[in-house]
Amino acid sequence: MKIANYQTGVVSVPREEGPLTGGVGSQAEFVTIKIRTDNGIEGIGYSGFASSLMLKALKASVDALLEQLIGEDPRNNERINEHLRIIAGGGAPSGLVTRAISGIDVALWDIKGKHSSQPLYKLLGGYQDQVPAYASGYLWRTYDLDRLATTAEKLVNQGFRAMKFRMGAEDTADKEIARMKIMREAVGPDITLMLDINQGWDVNTAINIGKELAQYDLYWLEDPVNHQDYQGLSRIADKLVTPIAAGEYHYGIEPFRTMLENRSIDIVMVDLLRAGGITQWMKVAHMAEAYNLPVVSHLATEILGHGIAACPNGQWVEHMPWTFAMFTEEPLIQEGRMVLPSGPGLGLEFDEENLIRYKHQG
Repeated sequence: MKIANYQTGVVSVPREEGPLTGGVGSQAEFVTIKIRTDNGIEGIGYSGFASSLMLKALKASVDALLEQLIGEDPRNNERINEHLRIIAGGGAPSGLVTRAISGIDVALWDIKGKHSSQPLYKLLGGYQDQVPAYASGYLWRTYDLDRLATTAEKLVNQGFRAMKFRMGAEDTADKEIARMKIMREAVGPDITLMLDINQGWDVNTAINIGKELAQYDLYWLEDPVNHQDYQGLSRIADKLVTPIAAGEYHYGIEPFRTMLENRSIDIVMVDLLRAGGITQWMKVAHMAEAYNLPVVSHLATEILGHGIAACPNGQWVEHMPWTFAMFTEEPLIQEGRMVLPSGPGLGLEFDEENLIRYKHQG
């Protein structure tokens, strides 16, 4: 089996406000990827979550790398992943290179799953066929207390048993803690709450406020300080009883070794497109397992549900709806858990009408 050809496109999918949109709607922009083999199998993937200014360069990167794969056996994921990193320039993996390789890697795994007639999560390990999911794309730091409370209540009514909200923008500790208090009051004691700071605090602020948050049964405190402050994260993790989650900002697998060796984190969060695709994502998951730590996903719900379901330390999948419009079906959530699709590979199909409807016009 050989790679015969490929096709890429660019879409701008409407989405609601997010961490960087200032409380207004925006677009989620992606490079769509289709890789076809000489025996008629098509694997799909996407790259994205990069700056809009870099979208044209991202597509050019994806196309340039795909061109090098014509004639390759798509099942050789490891060899192809390493080869692409080398020919793209070598050095520390980062930026558009890794995002491009990651999307290609996903499409190759989709081919492998379809060729073997196995769902991807079974091909990767098959530990479970359902994984806990938490609502993530709904509770932003631009929300006032009333909107936080009403939105959280709606999510509970929709069946979510866990959700993540944001802090890190208030000018006093009391105002920050008030957000935690209103969230717990809104959802009650039985709903799991996660908190994301998106690197908005310094070490002392994280420790001081973090100690106050513990009384509200917070499940994790995510990215309280700059992601490269490994020692600072270690100090915070040592001082707080609330587990520290981090890792989404890191490219490649090497930074996770550093964080694990320094005991900087308690919960290992791995981003698909920054890690280097499914191939590299699974390596980080198993690295975390060696340290007896859980792994959780960042973005790419419909893909990383497979990763979480494949490993024994897979804990939570982030339910982020920004990609769903590209596909014919959304991830199935039942009683707060994502049910993995039974179809081969990713178990996904692009919604061709939506790819046309949301075609990027830039």
